[in-house]
Amino acid sequence: MERPALNHATRTHRIAIGVAFFVYGLCFASWASRIPDIKNMLGLSEGKLGIVLFSLPIGTLVSLPISGWIIGRLGSKHIVFAAALFYTLFLVGIGYWGHMYSLMANLVLFGASGNLLNIAVNTQAVTLSNHYAKPIMGAFHGMWSIAGFVGAGIGALMIDRHIVPFHHFMVIASVSTLCIIGITTYLISEDRIIQPKKEPLFAIPDKPLAVLGAIAFCAMIGEGALYDWSGIYMEQVVRADKQLVGYGLSAFLFSMAAGRFLSDWTVRRFGAKTTLVLSGMLSAAGLLLAVSYPHFGTVIFAFLMVGIGSSAIIPLVYSLAGRSGRLSPGSALAAVSTIGFCGFLVGPPLIGLIAEFTGLRAAYAVIASMGIFIIILATKIKHTTS
Repeated sequence: MERPALNHATRTHRIAIGVAFFVYGLCFASWASRIPDIKNMLGLSEGKLGIVLFSLPIGTLVSLPISGWIIGRLGSKHIVFAAALFYTLFLVGIGYWGHMYSLMANLVLFGASGNLLNIAVNTQAVTLSNHYAKPIMGAFHGMWSIAGFVGAGIGALMIDRHIVPFHHFMVIASVSTLCIIGITTYLISEDRIIQPKKEPLFAIPDKPLAVLGAIAFCAMIGEGALYDWSGIYMEQVVRADKQLVGYGLSAFLFSMAAGRFLSDWTVRRFGAKTTLVLSGMLSAAGLLLAVSYPHFGTVIFAFLMVGIGSSAIIPLVYSLAGRSGRLSPGSALAAVSTIGFCGFLVGPPLIGLIAEFTGLRAAYAVIASMGIFIIILATKIKHTTS
């Protein structure tokens, strides 16, 4: 396949979309890095924390079915701008509220705006990828992961300096807002997005998209185990010092970022099926290692394994879904994400409930089985990609 000519505008679009991914990842990781502090500030048990964390994916799940339709009507460029501004606003709200139920309501809105931003930036990325003769989705998701690593590192620094979450989130929100205002002009305009003549309000995935959604479901349960619970695991199971608690999440996000920048090459070299099989193996092995040997160095290495294993899955699934012939990129991504984000809906409270009765080590052992399911589902990817 001959590579299309890339003009200055195309390269500018790529930079702008990359910045949007970075802002999204920075805000999310900033919240995730302070979960242990928020848990302690509100005096939450593991079970109550699981209920609180349940609020964020509820917001995501509620907005997912209609997000593709909204993007199709208003254009992904406008949604990126609006959703990002609301996302930063609700990030600040997380640090402001001092009551469990107020925090839960804020997290619902945080999840809804984050989902719209997620689908919109991925729609931008899929649209831009039509100008390239090679995969580029991994690089965009790599920007998200780098931002996550940076956000987790900043979070660890803020914890070490005893800066409360509200002030921390104010700084992140201010920087993120300036970035979004600066790049919006350079995003792909809605007239560049090709939409079918008729688009359903609620996009129902066909069998190939359902397979991709199931893979995303398993992957997101595993990722959620690290995003939401790695700090608690480092604190309560590993017994790491307070200033070292965030290093587990940082290790996971660092290896995920590195893996995503390599994932485009991996898919070209080995194919989608083999890439997913290897990803499932690494993810499961890493979590089981963390469970078997809960020592600081071993767990850091285990989280590095999980990050590498998880790195290629979501970019690959989104890339395949975005090329759906029946639905527009926005609606196809929304359909797959609706299934996938159920993993975030199920994962956090499931871990919390298991931890409440048997401990976090047992919970992580259960989550490791998601890697096995990814391997099984990968056998169907040949039919999915056709």
